[in-house]
Amino acid sequence: MKKRVRVILVTDGDSVAQEAVETVAQSLNLRCISASAGNPTPISGETMVNLIKQAEHDPVLVMFDDKGEPEKGMGEFALEYVAKHPDIEVLGAVAVASNTTGIQGAKVDLCIAKDGTISRTAVDKKGDKKCGNLMIGEPIIKGDTVDVLNELDIPLVVGIGDVGKMKRKDDICIGAPITRKAIEEILQKNSIDYQTEIL
Repeated sequence: MKKRVRVILVTDGDSVAQEAVETVAQSLNLRCISASAGNPTPISGETMVNLIKQAEHDPVLVMFDDKGEPEKGMGEFALEYVAKHPDIEVLGAVAVASNTTGIQGAKVDLCIAKDGTISRTAVDKKGDKKCGNLMIGEPIIKGDTVDVLNELDIPLVVGIGDVGKMKRKDDICIGAPITRKAIEEILQKNSIDYQTEIL
């Protein structure tokens, strides 16, 4: 039986997010499907799976984006297709907060604030901890491409602010450290060794 390709889902895909995810992929010796980037997601889930299966090695980072659409958009449809595909093994997801209204939000296992601290409190688009969110159960991340995560069986969902931004705390000039930490948490959860620095 052919081994399934291991992937990490990232619910953001604009140009800044693309640069951040590509930077993290390179620094951790992962693969990244750059064609999945776009605002909104420009390709279908089927096309994504075909590209994922062509990757030189895994884990593979894949981006999804609904461009602020509160309803189920291109990004969520593609994410659902990829996550449910029999040839794909989802290691985890990075749930990205946005200012989208009229959404349910996604339950996450943990959040990483813009200062790099791990928290059981939800964070907003700026990566700030949301006050008054210390309730029993999982924190909720509100974002345009996250609701579908509630319907999927994902081992670890990490909530963060806007990828590559967060008041420059996740800037690619410093290696997108918050996005990187979120992805490292998922790799560690799955006991995956990774190269932390490419010389």
